[in-house]
Amino acid sequence: MFNCLKEKYAASDKIIIYSSILIYLFYRADSGVCIFFRDLNCSFSSQSIIVMIDNIYFRLLRLAPVISNPVLVTITETEGSTPQKAGNSAIFSNRGLIAGTVGGGLAERRVQELAIEYAGTGKSSFYHSSFDNTSDDPDEAICGGKVTMLIDADPLRHLDVYRDMEKTIMEEKPGVLATWVSQHEDLSVGIQRFWIKDRPGDGLPPQVADILRPLVSEILASQDSNGYVKTELEIPGEKSKHILFLEPVFPLPKLVIAGAGHIGKALSHLGRLTGFEVTVIDNRKEFANSDNLPEAGRIIVKDIGQAMAEIDKTPDTYIVIVTRGHGCDADALRPCIGSEAGYVGMIGSRAKVAKMRSDFISEGWATEDQWKRIHSPIGLEIKSETVQEIAVSIMAQLILVKNSRKSRQDLSDH
Repeated sequence: MFNCLKEKYAASDKIIIYSSILIYLFYRADSGVCIFFRDLNCSFSSQSIIVMIDNIYFRLLRLAPVISNPVLVTITETEGSTPQKAGNSAIFSNRGLIAGTVGGGLAERRVQELAIEYAGTGKSSFYHSSFDNTSDDPDEAICGGKVTMLIDADPLRHLDVYRDMEKTIMEEKPGVLATWVSQHEDLSVGIQRFWIKDRPGDGLPPQVADILRPLVSEILASQDSNGYVKTELEIPGEKSKHILFLEPVFPLPKLVIAGAGHIGKALSHLGRLTGFEVTVIDNRKEFANSDNLPEAGRIIVKDIGQAMAEIDKTPDTYIVIVTRGHGCDADALRPCIGSEAGYVGMIGSRAKVAKMRSDFISEGWATEDQWKRIHSPIGLEIKSETVQEIAVSIMAQLILVKNSRKSRQDLSDH
């Protein structure tokens, strides 16, 4: 039994934890069982932890030493209403589903059967499935849509590509995974994968790099981690078309919580659950510790104002201020005024917020326009009463802001 799944990164003194903070996945190859367990004995500085994005390709890296003949299935196209969207993937072995999903139900069961068959032959292929809305089977999805899936019978041949992806994300840089599919006469397909980083087009074969460079640039500029793109290429001198799937991978958005009390703790859980890299700041060691905050990727025990001033604030940084009092809230908020943070919210009654607004403007710490960017009182109005309900209202507002920003960007592109 592992005591802690961790890896010393070659060029760094930081500890990398994959998939979750204190929950680790170990695949027991001899039994085909996925075992989840909570690590209770890791002792290292929380400021040395980097939480890796829960990416299906990074899971393959972790599973590679202990699994034989895995099959990677990816939804490449959808039509109509379907349980999952293009880009969703799952890993199967000859014993069943290991990670991810391509929709569940009978469709996923059929894919699992095919995965076992394909793993034996080593041949990859496309698979087409429809969700018949006239089916009488209670276990069948009846969305009425259609999906096309790419069944990769040998995903481990691209481990070097996944390692390069991981290194880039560790450096907090984005990139695009290109999957090049060539159709064979027997309807099987050949699959090549390339990791595009730094300059759009780098890493691709020369004959397609120039063609794809504008599209890759557009995908990266969108900052949309769900922007899975299919494109068909005609290469001079070749008769058949080549299919290329482009999948952007971005570092996790960052949730910074000032305050490690009850609401801060609940927010750290929800933040991790909804796909954020979570940092919690507090100057009280009895609150700012891994026992109280097991799902925080980073815990900073320091003067709150000073720590907030040192935090990088980018459009992918979402800041929630829920400290123990008015003074600490003000200290945490001041370094955020005028920053590029995608969201800044502060808890407080309307009376408290009105007084703080007056103080900030009269002292010259914020302009009227800068103050209008602060979400305070914080959270969506859902008549929340408990700590957990308050945390849900805050996260709902934060996610709304994050996703609305993407929607506005989409609209401005048309």
